[in-house]
Amino acid sequence: MKKRIQNYFQTTEQGTVGIIRATISSFFAHFAFMLPAFLIMYFIDAALSGQLPSQKQYLLAVLAVGLIMYIVVLINYNTLYNETYKESKNIRLEMAEIMRRLPLSYFAQHDVSDLAATMTTDVTTMEHALSHAIPQSISIFFFIIVISILLLIGNWRLGLCITIPIYLATFLLYLSKKFQLRETKRDYLQKRELTEAFQESIELQQEIRSYGHAEHYQEKLMQGIEQHEKLHMRAELYQVVPLIMSTNVERLTLGLTIFFGSLIYLQGHASLPFLIGYILAAAKIVDAINGLFSYLAEVFYIDARIERIGALRQTPIQAGEEAELKSFDIVLENVSFGYNEDRNVVKNASFTARQGEVTAIVGPSGCGKTTLLRLVSRLYDYDQGSIKIDGKEIKEIATESLYAHIATVFQDVTLFNSSVIDNIRIGKPEASEEEIKEAARLAGCEDFIQRLPKGYDSLIGENGSLLSGGERQRLSIARAILKDAPIILLDEISASLDVENEKQIQESLNYLIQDKTVVIVSHRMKSIQNVDQIVLMDEGQVVAKGRHAELMESSGLYRNLVEKSELTEDFQY
Repeated sequence: MKKRIQNYFQTTEQGTVGIIRATISSFFAHFAFMLPAFLIMYFIDAALSGQLPSQKQYLLAVLAVGLIMYIVVLINYNTLYNETYKESKNIRLEMAEIMRRLPLSYFAQHDVSDLAATMTTDVTTMEHALSHAIPQSISIFFFIIVISILLLIGNWRLGLCITIPIYLATFLLYLSKKFQLRETKRDYLQKRELTEAFQESIELQQEIRSYGHAEHYQEKLMQGIEQHEKLHMRAELYQVVPLIMSTNVERLTLGLTIFFGSLIYLQGHASLPFLIGYILAAAKIVDAINGLFSYLAEVFYIDARIERIGALRQTPIQAGEEAELKSFDIVLENVSFGYNEDRNVVKNASFTARQGEVTAIVGPSGCGKTTLLRLVSRLYDYDQGSIKIDGKEIKEIATESLYAHIATVFQDVTLFNSSVIDNIRIGKPEASEEEIKEAARLAGCEDFIQRLPKGYDSLIGENGSLLSGGERQRLSIARAILKDAPIILLDEISASLDVENEKQIQESLNYLIQDKTVVIVSHRMKSIQNVDQIVLMDEGQVVAKGRHAELMESSGLYRNLVEKSELTEDFQY
């Protein structure tokens, strides 16, 4: 049962134990609330038989029942709320750990707002279900089964008056489960899409306004809101209508028990205490069933959220073992990779990027240059072939161990909404202020940092919104310089730099390459003419390797790229 609960509700092992405890305590709590009915039955029976207990016995019985109910309710409260509320914390911690170990490609393929909503909104919604609906619904389910057996044993005629409408109402609600799950899932997915649309419109305000699309986006969002509102109302109806039908059937329980119970009593098939006791039991069971129906509706409602959390848990995590790397040649042998099964972006790529040298990867747009860099940095795992560092397959190296030896600067720069110095310090958290400033100087950041209001302590806005594209790029390069990793991967780093800054960066790279493996992807052919090795790619394949002069003689494609690059640089508006 423990494994079934854990798999169905996607709880942690500790949380599953908490749910089971809460379920058991709730089960006994329901029986504890039946004690007053049993006590009333006992006193009525004693009164009719002329054997009334003494006042002392009466008080002791009432106190005993009250004490038992207090203890059971107290235990139930602690297990329901204290135990199960801990699970929301456990789920968030587990999800954070899972995200920490997921391949970085996962975040490129999934919307960040969707992941944030899963960790916040979805877990918060589940939090209420964990402390109310899940343990209560399970406990009521078993309580109804046990109490039904006891009632049928006590008097099967009166027992049937209670159990038939109860089970009929429950069966009607169960029949609607499929429709409820379908509609609540549609509502959930539509809500996610609407959230993403809002986030997109907020992030792209500059583009939306500059191209005059504000009214269009506003109308699009309003249509999304109206569509979601209709879908939400539909989902609510699919939950409310079956609930009303089941509740109306279940409400017959008390009336049927009183009506048929009276007939059974008059026919002499039940005593008056039993009749009164069964009427009280029916009232208690009706109350429990009302709770069960509400809890089941909530369980159906969170199904899509449970599925989303389960999908995150089942995402393959990059495996590997800690490895001590001593040499840093990167050897690629017949590497193939595709973002989907239909088409390979990289096909049988082979070359070696040697330590102490700069290797440039060039080729026409879309030939797989950046993808190859992502494979080397293990943002993605290649499908075939091998990539080895120090003779070790990088798929078998733990990502943290691998990343400790790699500094990567991609064309799309991501910065934090904090100070300049904190953004650079990410490259080496324990770095001194002097080391950070030296890295900034080598990356050509000093000039614009000095112009900022508070220099290195200036806040740069969300994702560096207060900086230019070139300034953001140089900050990311400063991070890589500060990290001082033995492997440096640079993707189109000169894309946002002017000629003067590009020259500064190239001078910094000359400082960096000593005893390091440097791999550069660049479309500016002039900037890579003096590197140690140029790898030419076309349509995902390595078609040539060598130095600039060699490729100019042997490769028409390379000459064409150089000529086009020169024409671009000489072009005047």
